[in-house]
Order: sequence, then structure tokens, then C-alpha cells
Amino acid sequence: MGLSERQKMAAGEWYCCFDAELDGLRWRARDAVHQHNTMPPSQRGNMGPALSALFADAGENVFIEAPFHCSYGMNISLGSRVYLNAGCIILDSASVRIGDGSMLGPGVHIYCAEHHKDADLRGQGVEIARPVTIGRRVWIGGGAIVVGGVTIGDGAIIGAGAVVNRDVAPGATVVGNPARPVGAR
Repeated sequence: MGLSERQKMAAGEWYCCFDAELDGLRWRARDAVHQHNTMPPSQRGNMGPALSALFADAGENVFIEAPFHCSYGMNISLGSRVYLNAGCIILDSASVRIGDGSMLGPGVHIYCAEHHKDADLRGQGVEIARPVTIGRRVWIGGGAIVVGGVTIGDGAIIGAGAVVNRDVAPGATVVGNPARPVGAR
């Protein structure tokens, strides 16, 4: 018997996102996200309990502003003191790891899925998932987009509105679309 679509997704192989098991996992995530986004902040605290339970791992003092959205949640690992500002979206069809002390500005988007280039296959829901790794003490400015397969090194700065489609070296500052290094710190 072959791999399930969930197993293919986890293995970084082409899979069908229309699969019933994956759909059920996305509905579970929607419920947790809805709870987080609609709870009064005084009751929710730093992160809604259903959202916290959904994540693969969340360190101490993680703070996620509402609204927030993720696809599955189960592929997200957050270090300690991670801050996600309002409007962050993490489409976590692959592993998304965010290191200790990192901050994501408002409206930062992380996209792990890459849809098939063949229109017929794309229409059938065929895609591949690529992981995103964000190091420690990284600052990602508002409205930035990080695509799958990218690693951002410790201490890097991503300028507001940047589109990060390749790895960023530790300590580097990148801006623009596509993101390119600027000046030295």
C-alpha cells in the first residue's frame, strides 16, 4: 500500500490537498483559530488554548495577536518569546520553525505549499510542501512574505513588504521583491 496524502505531504512529495484526511485537519485548525481570534484578550491570554494545543511546539511567553490564521497548526514550532503581530498567516503544509525571540510584524505571511505548474494537475489539488525555518532573534517587518524552502538565519532582519524566496544569511538585512541584502550592520 502506498503512502497516504498526509504522509506524502510530510515527506515533501507531491500530494493532493483535496484529501479527506487533510481536509479534516484543516477544519480542526479553523476551529482552533476561530477560538483564538474571537476570545476576549483578557480570557485568551498570549495564545488561545485550542491554538496552543494544535501547534507541534510552543515555547514560553509566545504571544500571538488576533487575527491569526494557519492551515494545520500541527506543523508549527515556536521558540520562547516569539511574537506574531496581528494578521499573520502561516500556511503550514510543511514544517515552520520560528526560533527564540523572533518577531513577525503585522500581516506577515508564510507559504509552504507550492502548487503544480501543470494547470490540470493544479486544478486537481496537486501540490508539494516545503519547510520554512526562521532562526533566533529574527525580525520580519510587516507585510513580508516568506515562501517555502527558505531558511532565515539568526539575527536577520527582513524589511517590511519583502518577498523572501531564497535563504537569508545570519545577521543579514534584506528588503524588496525579491528580497536582496542591503548594507552591513
